[in-house]
Amino acid sequence: MKIQLNTDKNIQGSEALEKGVSEKINHELKHFDDRITRVEVHLSDVNADKGGENDIQCKIEARVEGMKPMFVESKNSSKEVALDEAVDKMKATLKSALGKMRDQ
Repeated sequence: MKIQLNTDKNIQGSEALEKGVSEKINHELKHFDDRITRVEVHLSDVNADKGGENDIQCKIEARVEGMKPMFVESKNSSKEVALDEAVDKMKATLKSALGKMRDQ
């Protein structure tokens, strides 16, 4: 499973951030890693310098073999919480989609 992190100009991308995101994705989605070919994580600050509640947006797109890409998003005031919420949503989406495929 390849993991790609993208940030906008308002969020400083760093090796530490990239490592943390990769570790989180690998740990939380390891049950699906034989089916997922790529995961793209997009972190952005929608209000830029203005601040505000829920201004950090995390979008995750997972590419699964034989299926259309799956997409989830979460907004929070913290990068970490936005990422955690988006990963939880992706895990639920994958469980549902792959469970339905298995049941057919």
